[in-house]
Amino acid sequence: MTQTPVAELLERARRLEGAGQDEPAKAAYMELLKIDPCHFAALNEIGTLALSTGHRSAAQTAYARAVQCHPDNPVGRVNLGNVLFENGDFAGAREQYQAALTSKSDLAEAHQGLARTLEQMGDASAAEPHWHLGFAGQTIVKQRYRGCGRAIPALLLVSIKPGNIPTRQILDSRIFETAAIYAEFYDSAEALPAHAVVFNGIGDADLCQAGLRRAQALLSRTVAPVINAPERVRVTGRAENALRLGRLPDVVAPSIRRLTRAALSGAADLTFPLLLRAPGFHTGQHFVRVETQAQLAAAADTLPGEEVLAIQYLDARGADGMARKYRVMMIDGALYPLHLAISSDWKVHYFTANMAAEANHRAEEGRFLADMAGVLGARAMTALARIARTLGLDYAGIDFALRDDGAVLLFECNANMAIVPPDANPMWDYRRPAISRVIDAAKRMIASRADAQTQSPR
Repeated sequence: MTQTPVAELLERARRLEGAGQDEPAKAAYMELLKIDPCHFAALNEIGTLALSTGHRSAAQTAYARAVQCHPDNPVGRVNLGNVLFENGDFAGAREQYQAALTSKSDLAEAHQGLARTLEQMGDASAAEPHWHLGFAGQTIVKQRYRGCGRAIPALLLVSIKPGNIPTRQILDSRIFETAAIYAEFYDSAEALPAHAVVFNGIGDADLCQAGLRRAQALLSRTVAPVINAPERVRVTGRAENALRLGRLPDVVAPSIRRLTRAALSGAADLTFPLLLRAPGFHTGQHFVRVETQAQLAAAADTLPGEEVLAIQYLDARGADGMARKYRVMMIDGALYPLHLAISSDWKVHYFTANMAAEANHRAEEGRFLADMAGVLGARAMTALARIARTLGLDYAGIDFALRDDGAVLLFECNANMAIVPPDANPMWDYRRPAISRVIDAAKRMIASRADAQTQSPR
């Protein structure tokens, strides 16, 4: 029976994508969509392809079109919700997951997404039933291998909580055949999937202690090499890190106290301005600056949970009045520059720093990426190396600024650091080589650890 042009194009696109030929696959999907702009499979699969190659904006566009054309298809809703979640649009993500559950009330992926989203929105009690509905009987997710040669079997340990290391870029589906286990719900009597290397992707020690303990227990059943051993990650909470790393020479870490709300209201020895943060959140979420004691109670009321982190404010402003935050990745014992964000706001994140509007800020970042040691200086480089040795993690990142004398002002240091490639705008071409070096270093590390195990994976 002769196939239609649409069916032929879909088959070709899938075949090319399965072989890791991303650009020809994309072209085939696009040709199909010219014929049928609302073809669900093509929209969904080109979105997934875009996401796997770091193009979140393109993925969101494809998924949004799929939802627009097929509003009752829960798969498109979940995929769009996942991208919105990654982009920090939690209200938008919640809407998509809820719509998916309206169409299919037992869809595990929708319950999982909704649980993560509600947790990030500070409603842990509402998230709890969705954790159980989302992971009951579904604790392993296998990633399809898209390469041409022999796959490297990898085991990825993740938490049900939203405190996992983003690994899409480094556990490349053209190199690794990955099975992800949700540690908290995995049946200890069940055999582990075949693997030559284990990547512990549970990165947030403040949020995921239960998952880390469970991961540590699971690893007693394998002899494969482990990247980011859970027992090392468990001691990297914000307060714990600040205390031990602040003792290192040329590392200035803030005083951080983890307090109940009652203890916070009764604390008379706090210094202002003060930063308040809800434990377990990232990218500036639930993170506020308090100028005076009189503002403390109202500020705390804006944060979720029964505990808060009271963090000493470190002034990261330079002579120009702008605050700077460098990010350096630690991969297999080596240091790699990832980005520099420059902002007029005290809360500095790359996605809010408006680097696109300031050519001089991009030029400054370019100098850092091209010559990290020259920009930071020997004192800071030595301090960063001390931090890396103290943590002993295979994969982690350090967010910091420089003091006037070259010492490191430490903001955050842990495994839960994202590597986000820039969009296709040529403006960001100066960033691509540095980001590629980090991703390639992580891939090499994982592959080299697996090398001795590939003949007889456990």
